[in-house]
Amino acid sequence: MSHAIHDAPGEGYVIEPPAVTALPIHDSGALFPVNRIFCIGRNYAAHAVEMGHDPDKEPPFFFLKHASALETSGAFPYPAKTADVHHEIEMVVALEKGGTDIPVADALAHVYGYAVGLDMTRRDLQSEAKKRGCPWDVAKSFENSAPCGPLVPASRIGHPSEGAITLDVNGERRQDGDLNQMIWKVPEMIAILSEYFTLRPGDLIMTGTPSGVGAVQRGDVMHGRVAGVGEIAVSVV
Repeated sequence: MSHAIHDAPGEGYVIEPPAVTALPIHDSGALFPVNRIFCIGRNYAAHAVEMGHDPDKEPPFFFLKHASALETSGAFPYPAKTADVHHEIEMVVALEKGGTDIPVADALAHVYGYAVGLDMTRRDLQSEAKKRGCPWDVAKSFENSAPCGPLVPASRIGHPSEGAITLDVNGERRQDGDLNQMIWKVPEMIAILSEYFTLRPGDLIMTGTPSGVGAVQRGDVMHGRVAGVGEIAVSVV
């Protein structure tokens, strides 16, 4: 049983509590508070192949980025301790309702909206972690590693399940896929995650990236797009 104290009015803190991390809502002054960022690995077959894996033999797996990894300014500071940072364009799902053991048929009722995001990855550190059988935290969950555009409510756009997902770097197409190429669809991801975690309002799910991931350098400009959802432009600084 958890003994953590949540939202205790009148209680003083011994240090300044963390600021609320939030995503802007498209064409609105409202904000969406972010709790956790779940990410699914190798959810597009072609990307799994380019990373040296067989997607037909592997069940889905997930990892987490902390909420403070979110970056909404349009600038991505090149991180320390790496010489090989890769872009991974993804559609992001935002949950407005939580729960456990959510049926696939009910999963989309838990979705608030969608956004375009990037899972920035210190690929050299990830490769080393794989060799050693270690977690990927230093490769995936570092500061500013989750650039994200504004959320678009599902009430406006529905629930995208097909359409182009692309990324250009300095005007050159790097990634070019379709949402219908996802191995595990959004309702399935929500259902599976809810078997292992109590999902909560404010949770985000990054849904995987198509093939074509590659390195970026300071001065590069990344432009991502998910059809029916929106766009994101991020400069590497």
